[in-house]
Amino acid sequence: MKLMPAAAISLALLAPPVPAAAADGSYSATIRRTEYGIPHVTAKDYGGLGFGYGYAFAQDNLCTLASWVVTLRGERSRYFGPKAESDDPVRPVANLASDVYYKSVAESGVVRRLLARPAPVGPSDELRRLVDGYVAGYNRYLADTGVENLPDPTCRGKAWVGPITATDMWNNLLDLDRMVGSSQFKEAIAGVGEAEGEGPRPQPAAGSNAWALGRQATRGNGGMVLADPHFPWKGIRRFYQVQLTIPGVLDVSGGSLYGTPVVQIGHNARVAWTHTVSHAQRFTVYRLKLADDHSYLVDGRAEPMGEQEVEVTLPDGTVSGHTLRTSRYGPVLAVGRTDEAAYALADANAANLRAADEWLAMARAGSLDELRAAQRTHQGMPFVHTLATDASGTAYFADTSVVPHVTDAEAKRCAKPSPVPGLEAYVLDGSTSACLWGRDGDAVVPGVFGPGNQPRLVRADYVANSNNTYWMTNPAKPLTGYPKAYGETGTELEPRPRVGLDMIAQRLSGTDGLGAPGFTLETLQATVRGKRNLTFELMRDDLLKLCRTDSELRDAREACRTLGKWNGRATLDGEGAVLWREFFTRLGRPTKPGEPAFSPWRVPFDPARPLTTPSGLKTDDPAVRQALADAVLHFTSNRIPLTLTPGQAQSYASIPIPGCTEGEGCFDRVRTGGPLGADGRYPEVNTGSSFMMAVALTPEGPRTRTVLTYSLSANPASPHHTDQTALFSRGGWVTERFTEAEIAADPHLETVTVHGGR
Repeated sequence: MKLMPAAAISLALLAPPVPAAAADGSYSATIRRTEYGIPHVTAKDYGGLGFGYGYAFAQDNLCTLASWVVTLRGERSRYFGPKAESDDPVRPVANLASDVYYKSVAESGVVRRLLARPAPVGPSDELRRLVDGYVAGYNRYLADTGVENLPDPTCRGKAWVGPITATDMWNNLLDLDRMVGSSQFKEAIAGVGEAEGEGPRPQPAAGSNAWALGRQATRGNGGMVLADPHFPWKGIRRFYQVQLTIPGVLDVSGGSLYGTPVVQIGHNARVAWTHTVSHAQRFTVYRLKLADDHSYLVDGRAEPMGEQEVEVTLPDGTVSGHTLRTSRYGPVLAVGRTDEAAYALADANAANLRAADEWLAMARAGSLDELRAAQRTHQGMPFVHTLATDASGTAYFADTSVVPHVTDAEAKRCAKPSPVPGLEAYVLDGSTSACLWGRDGDAVVPGVFGPGNQPRLVRADYVANSNNTYWMTNPAKPLTGYPKAYGETGTELEPRPRVGLDMIAQRLSGTDGLGAPGFTLETLQATVRGKRNLTFELMRDDLLKLCRTDSELRDAREACRTLGKWNGRATLDGEGAVLWREFFTRLGRPTKPGEPAFSPWRVPFDPARPLTTPSGLKTDDPAVRQALADAVLHFTSNRIPLTLTPGQAQSYASIPIPGCTEGEGCFDRVRTGGPLGADGRYPEVNTGSSFMMAVALTPEGPRTRTVLTYSLSANPASPHHTDQTALFSRGGWVTERFTEAEIAADPHLETVTVHGGR
């Protein structure tokens, strides 16, 4: 390999150096890296593109994917011990539970069966070539470098690092689609690690903010998109920033989840899109009426449970054997079982490999109509809303995600009690075929709702979502009348969606202090990085009035003065931001063990006023005074200054991180690994804004600003391990280089051509 400095590139030759196809059919690709190490991969065909992408990704993040492959193969116990925690960034479990689950998936044959199907149920030829090339590129980098010479000390010389296979990558794509379904129930499916009598505990999926702005909302009359996914900052669910180009066929730039060969959130020259996690159902639980220990009744006839034997190798070479039960609905859970009943999990994404093809087709779309056609063709979005726009300035929202076909009537007619408290899913009667999922004629697979039943909205002004249900996508046109499997309507908006809609309203009216009404790329950037704390804005006046009038709050006077001076922005230097968080998070806690949490709002939620209620602080409730006193005590007893700022209290890789939390009503929110310590610091930030993208589609092409909050490489020895993190900390953005002229003009451009056999 030979690096070519930018100075050696003739500016007259702006076309990418696309290598010719080798006579022996080998892979070939060109990787150009611009500021912050961002790769732009160009190839003549899909196989070569995958090869170049896999090679570039391995250069930056081989250890993360190598560890995840061990997970997907069910081999973590062998290398790391059965009791250690797995590397799942969404819901880690003990390695033994993880191994039993992933072994059961790999040995079930689901991927093999899907690969035998034609598109759209099975993968397209283009996606198959991308995956094969990606695997070959990763393996070529590993062979060129050697395990003993890897630059990342995390896995250098480790026995668990080795070549990967296409099967590993298909299993990774399947697991991504199952992320908010089966993959959250590893312990319950495996029968390992669950406490007696305790049920599956699915964690909330990663969140996001997303806006698609139409011609009536933008100053330039074109479309604009804000992407702000809130995904984990460590592990396999991080985003990798990349541009993928096959001249004349594909040219897409954006965020691509680790170990996937496609861009999930991004843009091309004409279309931009993003996603947020939706509230729709992904699975149902079926109550099985047992005939005996090994069979259950359906329509009065006994059906035998299937059995799957799974063996996991332990560090000493011995094998741990496990028997898993299955049913017509899916795996039989190892919780909630009695002599009369058992429960099975039916996951709508259990056999979904369609999402990657859908993202690939969206990347090729030349208009919003073509993007929508791609979604109708593949119907593979696993758990997300889609918000998109094109150069015409049309804004589009849809929940095209995979949702079990359970009508409201069926949900009511077939309802059974939940086997465990807190399980937010339909529990249906499994003893009758009348409670099986239905089918729509326009659905590509049975058992899910088709496009005709999906919530959607097309506007000329805007659509927006911050993980709220679909009904307040645009307050001027509330969406209603869809199956409740997609989420409730008329319900209280959480503070983060409320502040997002208010930010849009203020920008469109020009009342946010950023100049004339309407969005430009610059005002979009300024708006989304404003660090507003909505709960403080809504409760500030009541709290300060309480401080002035309540003689019992003498010990909190300094805290009141601090909050009175704070501007309500969670900036690095926001004195009062951490104090407010500690007070607010105590507001909802029960005052006594066993009591329910109380609502601190003075004005309760009114469905007729969803954007302005609830509001105010219930100052006459003693729990409010107690929460303030408890917060102040935590500061004073640990000698923490009441003026503690986010820059002093929260960080990632020792870099101070601005922002505040979901519950406080912060748009670009952060989440730390635990509570404020006695040293005045939170554990390291582990979730929040991840790949931020602001793009304007103009007649001259896309203008885009991005920031990858945790940076491009997980390798602590890489120069791109925290460079964008430092940029994010100080409120900066990267000016994207998309066109050939923009890429060639980078004074630090590095170019390499890579080759490899198939």
